[in-house]
Amino acid sequence: MSLLPRSRSYSRRSVGVMLVVGVLAGLTVGGGVGVIAAGHKAVVVCANGEGMLRYASNGSCKNTEERVLLSQVGATGAKGAKGDMGARGTDGIAGKDGEDGLNGVPGGRGFRGTDGTNGTNGTNGTNGTNGTNGANTNSQIKNICGRNGITACAVGLRGPGGGIVFMTPSTLGNTSGLFYEAAPWSWSSPSGDPTSAWCNNLDDLLGVRSILSGTGAMDGAAKTTVMLGVCTSGAANLADAYTATVNGVVYGDWFLPSKGELNQMYIRRAVGGFSTGYYWSSTEFVVSFAWVQGFANGLQTSDDKDNTFYVRPVRAF
Repeated sequence: MSLLPRSRSYSRRSVGVMLVVGVLAGLTVGGGVGVIAAGHKAVVVCANGEGMLRYASNGSCKNTEERVLLSQVGATGAKGAKGDMGARGTDGIAGKDGEDGLNGVPGGRGFRGTDGTNGTNGTNGTNGTNGTNGANTNSQIKNICGRNGITACAVGLRGPGGGIVFMTPSTLGNTSGLFYEAAPWSWSSPSGDPTSAWCNNLDDLLGVRSILSGTGAMDGAAKTTVMLGVCTSGAANLADAYTATVNGVVYGDWFLPSKGELNQMYIRRAVGGFSTGYYWSSTEFVVSFAWVQGFANGLQTSDDKDNTFYVRPVRAF
């Protein structure tokens, strides 16, 4: 190892200093212990005239000092001890959910199965018991009229209910297809037909009205039913209360005739024993008026419901 340049000469004292420097170069640098590591390292040392050494950290010496450059290749140091295990790293970010797969294609419709065979017929049920005989009411054989009960019904004959037939299905103007009989003139008393107000309810419109002149419909039974639901007394109540018993059969289906039915009674008034005055119909005109039929002149007109006129019940069969 060369410490001094060849071109310069030194005294014995200087050589001694250099040897000391050589030793120090391998051990200390600048007053602090520092082993020179393996490999090539250069250190600057300054020496004064008295042989004292000083480490020049900035690489410069004073004018009164000698600058010496030291270099050495040190031996390879021993392998350092294994370091401690590092701290555990933070957890990574959770991965993104995968996307849903595509929906499956629906399966095709299956073929229709073959029709099953018909089941066997069930056994016949047992016969029901016979019903009881109905009571004798208003039903009758329609072609039996007259007092002997063997004559076909016709206008002027005695009807099944003991009245007088005034209209048949073939009568001109009869749209109902039924036979009609009027109660006998003595149905209420031996003195003839009674008189009555039309209805004791003078304020309510009953919905059985007709404001048209003419004979009118054959619907007295339906109109009487409406009147009975509102009137507690009057012409409809009298007609409905009448009953007749003929050959043990009770006939109680009498009603106040409509103006159409009442007009047919007027046309055949000669066979019924009618009065020459006015008769009530079941046809309403307005709130406080109803239709009447004059049996002297055949006039159809309306009058106050609280006036009194004749009443004659009829029935259809």
